[in-house]
Amino acid sequence: MPLGTPEPVLVLDLLPAERCELLALLDGLPAEVWRRPTACPGWSVFDVALHLLGGELAWLARGRDGLRPLTPRPDEALVPFLNRINDEWVVAARRLSPRVLCDLLRRSGQETHEYVASLDPFEPGERVSWAGPGPAPRWLHVAREYTERWVHQQQIREAVGAPLLDAPRFLAPVLATFARALPRTFDGVVAPADATVGVVFTGPSGSAWTVVSGGDGRWELRGGRPEHAPTATVELDEDAAWRLFTKGLTPRAARARATIHGDQVLGERALHNVAIIA
Repeated sequence: MPLGTPEPVLVLDLLPAERCELLALLDGLPAEVWRRPTACPGWSVFDVALHLLGGELAWLARGRDGLRPLTPRPDEALVPFLNRINDEWVVAARRLSPRVLCDLLRRSGQETHEYVASLDPFEPGERVSWAGPGPAPRWLHVAREYTERWVHQQQIREAVGAPLLDAPRFLAPVLATFARALPRTFDGVVAPADATVGVVFTGPSGSAWTVVSGGDGRWELRGGRPEHAPTATVELDEDAAWRLFTKGLTPRAARARATIHGDQVLGERALHNVAIIA
């Protein structure tokens, strides 16, 4: 595919399908399975599901209803702030039962879908910090929320021994969303103007992306492969990619699963791509 402007990642129709898959998994889980630990330190399967609920309720309250969001304390950085309020919610909500939780997830999924359907996806919305400094189009904010749902569902699935939700329908939009973090990953890396780094996700959900240097430390994202020989190319399997970009895999571990052609330093920079905040 020749280089082009990346297409927006529109996931409105996937939100009900993802929620249906989650509830089909959670409904009827034995009590002891809800207590199993997950990849989120200190959180069980139940806790991760509570976190999903809390995020959706906060999204509705903030976006749909105009509630002023919580803010960090004067001496508190963003990541510790987010970790604190997430933990506070989970601890308080542990008094719910799994049945109540599933009922609320069913309701919050329906209401967030209705809310997203009411939005113009191309209007400016909230900032997506790992994608850039300014307001992001609403479609990117919604895609970001979809990736969070999807990643946490995979953590639950792995904890309970269920197959991952990795069909291309579900995983390809996750990788396309995470690719939006690549220019910020290369931010400040000085290379000749028009130097290119190709990033190829291999597998059934795979796709190809290219970051192009402006020569001044700024980079832009393009969809597809460079028409001419790139400065570097990184090939990474789709499973390693989503884990790497959500800190479930270290850059060092990802390097063992990646193939880099051309400039090794530029290629390895792509393995520091992160598409989450905390």
